[in-house]
Amino acid sequence: MIKVLIVDDDFMVAKVHAGFIQRTPGFAVVGVAHTGAQAVIETGRLQPDLVLLDIHLPDINGLDLMHKLREVAPELDVLVISAAREVDTVRKALRGGIVHYLIKPFSQTDLQERLEHYRSAYQGLDSAKDVAEQSDVNRVFGLDRTDRPLPKGCSIETLKLVEAALQEADGDLSAAEVAVQLGTSRVSARRYLEYLNDEGVLEVRLKYGVGRPERRYVLKG
Repeated sequence: MIKVLIVDDDFMVAKVHAGFIQRTPGFAVVGVAHTGAQAVIETGRLQPDLVLLDIHLPDINGLDLMHKLREVAPELDVLVISAAREVDTVRKALRGGIVHYLIKPFSQTDLQERLEHYRSAYQGLDSAKDVAEQSDVNRVFGLDRTDRPLPKGCSIETLKLVEAALQEADGDLSAAEVAVQLGTSRVSARRYLEYLNDEGVLEVRLKYGVGRPERRYVLKG
């Protein structure tokens, strides 16, 4: 369960946001603070994983508070929720290492989408493995495969067929073998396979024989 502390000077807004979070699977609100001083105390006491941080607080700017919070909880992640729209403010927040910046007012769906991305990307990167693949890093920065353009001449439908062929295979496959299964050219099949390899989805194995080693592909995990 991901522990969340809400920091907002408006009691009613904090209550609404708490309701949004409690309806998001995998998250639990462990505390609420309405001033910067209270937020520092509660962060040190509760050691939350994530803080939903407003910028306009009565005793301190939220971006200055962010650094104080990390002094008492070094591993703390911060998601800014604020009505502040100034570009300089957003830029300063990004430089401070926030996981997202959500402008008020927003819907429950808006917040849940950010929370779910945080859970799958940031938390997954912490616990999944000791060494990150490029695909893991892409996911953290919102550059997963659905956002990245496919190579010229490729389609998402054929990409799914290539992945399905690999999933059904007993072992690794060559580009020529994939091409036969899908009825495409070897060059086209290899283009899809190399794309998946670049995304960190596949492992490439070299089969040595006469001439150039043959590249063979297998799904990771």
